Amino acid sequence: MTASAITLSNAHCSLRRTRYIRSMNIGIITVSDRASRGEYEDLGGPALRAAATAYGWQVVAEAVVPDDLEAIQLALRSFCAQGCMLILTTGGTGIAPRDVTPEAIRSVMRVEVPGFGELMRMRSAQKTPNAILTRGLAAVVERSLVLALPGKPAGAVECLDYVRGALDHAVKLAQRVPTSC
Repeated sequence: MTASAITLSNAHCSLRRTRYIRSMNIGIITVSDRASRGEYEDLGGPALRAAATAYGWQVVAEAVVPDDLEAIQLALRSFCAQGCMLILTTGGTGIAPRDVTPEAIRSVMRVEVPGFGELMRMRSAQKTPNAILTRGLAAVVERSLVLALPGKPAGAVECLDYVRGALDHAVKLAQRVPTSC
């Protein structure tokens, strides 16, 4: 069921964990005023769907919502209620006046996980100096890990890949699965 496994042990810790969860139920939310009105084709959601499928994950919920706090919050809560272990958002993480995805996530989160956003910005900055303008983040909402990714399809997929190694453990913690250490 897993792509690989690592055994860690020392005097204080013995933990067998999988690097990647293969059968993870996920949701994808595209945040875009134009795409939600049908004026622009959603490219970010399908790009993330293709990446998720390649990872062996099951996409169980998808939505295209406007850059609106309440619409984003409603989609997040709905996806949590549908049992999404991981919720990927694409779009709304910049600094334009309508970019409110981080604020929407923070308003419903239990805890933010800053390392995800830090790593995404650090790795992305090696490709483009504008990466420092993104406000991508990760947070736990109810029992789901929410990952706010850039709106550009290539950037969203690249950032997902940058943090993929930590997703297994983070999702387990969000799901309240007992772990050691």
